[in-house]
Amino acid sequence: MKAFIVKLFMIFVFISPAPSLWAQKTDAFGVPYVKLNNGYEYPRFGLGTFNVPDDDTAYDAVSYALKCGYRHFDTAHAYKVERGVGRAINNSDIPREEIWVVSKLWPTEYGEGKTLEAIDKMLDRLQLDYIDLLYLHQPFGDFTGAWKDMEKAVKMGKVRCLGISNFDASDELFQKIVDNVEIKPVTMQIECHPYAQRVEWREKCAKYGIQVECWFPLGGAQSNGLLLRDPVIAKIAKFHKKSPAQVIIRWHIQEGLSVIPGAIRHDYIKENINTFDFELSKDDMEKIRALNKEARFFKMDYEQAEQFILNWKMDD
Repeated sequence: MKAFIVKLFMIFVFISPAPSLWAQKTDAFGVPYVKLNNGYEYPRFGLGTFNVPDDDTAYDAVSYALKCGYRHFDTAHAYKVERGVGRAINNSDIPREEIWVVSKLWPTEYGEGKTLEAIDKMLDRLQLDYIDLLYLHQPFGDFTGAWKDMEKAVKMGKVRCLGISNFDASDELFQKIVDNVEIKPVTMQIECHPYAQRVEWREKCAKYGIQVECWFPLGGAQSNGLLLRDPVIAKIAKFHKKSPAQVIIRWHIQEGLSVIPGAIRHDYIKENINTFDFELSKDDMEKIRALNKEARFFKMDYEQAEQFILNWKMDD
């Protein structure tokens, strides 16, 4: 009997999924969810809409992504496609509670009293009753006043979760939020990918229970496909019979990060979500970690970003 139990244990060990895959909730498409520091669960993979040219293109991309299994959509007032994103969500057969909708406020909308009005306008553009996750898009202007209004919006049921985007500009800006607010950020969006793995910021966020969400996870347009041509990533992709993009997304997921690659082409949208049927080995992960140079593709410094923001024309 003892020998039988030992044999059964050995079979279980060798055929069971790796611990990294059975320690978390996944949906029917294999997308992993994480419990945020306020108790909400959200999918760690989604579709980004930065640089989408117009509402009709956003509508098409989000509609197709929903059919492919996407349930997390990231947009912003500054992207000027909230109406297209919201229309696709409202016209889908997917229940609203199964879709995680993210948007961001621009610094010109910051300020106590001013921000609450901006949130109402955002809900009107999206044609939704609530936003799942609302970000401060940039660390400029009266973001502490904005946060007070965002907290009011949570208490009113207009927003579920709050986050900060690009607050890696300095320790001081980050601490000004996390140390002085009633409702803590659940996530922080930063540029993060194999060439800029942002180790220090990931460790800092972990201390506060803040989930790191990565923009430019594949390098973005400014990289000119450099990550996708990396020989280390290409070799790993060839071994797994996957694309370099799928390997990079998989690396993010196994690192515990959240990832929102942008795409409007249907083939890319489908390719990016077909990432949850394989796993990178420990050796694969170490090889990709070794690519880290903390070299970002978005080069704009704080002063340049401030001027860009002041000159950015927003729609209604």
